[in-house]
Amino acid sequence: MRIIVIVILAFLLDLILGDPVWLYHPVRIIGLLISGLERILRKAAGESEKGLLFAGSLLWILVSSISFWASKGLLFLAGAVHPVLASALEVFWCYQLLAAASLKKESMKVYERLKQGDLAGGRQAVSMIVGRDTMNLTEDGVVRAAVETVAENTSDGVTAPMLYMLIGGAPFAFLYKAVNTMDSMLGYKNDRYLYFGRAAAKMDDVFNFLPARLSALLMTAAAFLCGMNAKLAWKIYRRDRYRHASPNSAQTEAVCAGALEVQLAGDAYYFGKLYEKPFIGDPVRPVCPEDIPLACRLMYGTALLTLILGAGLRWMAFCM
Repeated sequence: MRIIVIVILAFLLDLILGDPVWLYHPVRIIGLLISGLERILRKAAGESEKGLLFAGSLLWILVSSISFWASKGLLFLAGAVHPVLASALEVFWCYQLLAAASLKKESMKVYERLKQGDLAGGRQAVSMIVGRDTMNLTEDGVVRAAVETVAENTSDGVTAPMLYMLIGGAPFAFLYKAVNTMDSMLGYKNDRYLYFGRAAAKMDDVFNFLPARLSALLMTAAAFLCGMNAKLAWKIYRRDRYRHASPNSAQTEAVCAGALEVQLAGDAYYFGKLYEKPFIGDPVRPVCPEDIPLACRLMYGTALLTLILGAGLRWMAFCM
């Protein structure tokens, strides 16, 4: 029961207050830990493939362990002072680790710029939330980039951390965010990270395998509840859910494309290089700026269903 209450309060705080930008975010601390260990372990590993694989795997173990046990230790110390302090700290951490409000806020900046006719401003705003090159994107390209980010991060930034919170509270959420952050920083298939970042990329696939698929199913239900095209969402999900280099990233993106009746993905430039990527969804209609708030609504619907389902399952386990 305690965990259920903590996650509900964290979700409500994120919904009402948004991301606490006035406070140093714990994910930035994890990022600093990753960068520091990378410098040390790269130097020790040398240039051999086996050395880089071992060093990258060791980094994954260290960052994951430190993130989990540091948060668990601090909660134990807070509980030694008073149980209410430990609960308050855990609520606050879980609130920080949910990204629904910040995802909506940043994507709506793109929407607002485009509605004002400011394409350059839209490109700049979307560059803050995507990894691709944005300076030459058309308005349709800017909209697609924003919608894709909301769709993909519905799982990575909202439902997956929520599910891990419901399993094991803030320490499990910190473990998940550490895994996710390592993939974001190291999981590239380029010369620098092909071997050193392999463990980070593979383990992120493992940790997101079930959450991504559950999120896709719940997003389909949310599409129905939000008055979107749930039938097409299910069709596109079944057809296009693996049209991505990652086995997880296109799961929710495919549902979102079908629900909005638009086509997402396709070729994109990264660091000046063109990467050919398949389309996701059917172009029943052209994308438009209004698709961004629709994607945000779908995200919140999915998050709410995840909370209800996860809390219900935990409650049933508690009662057994």
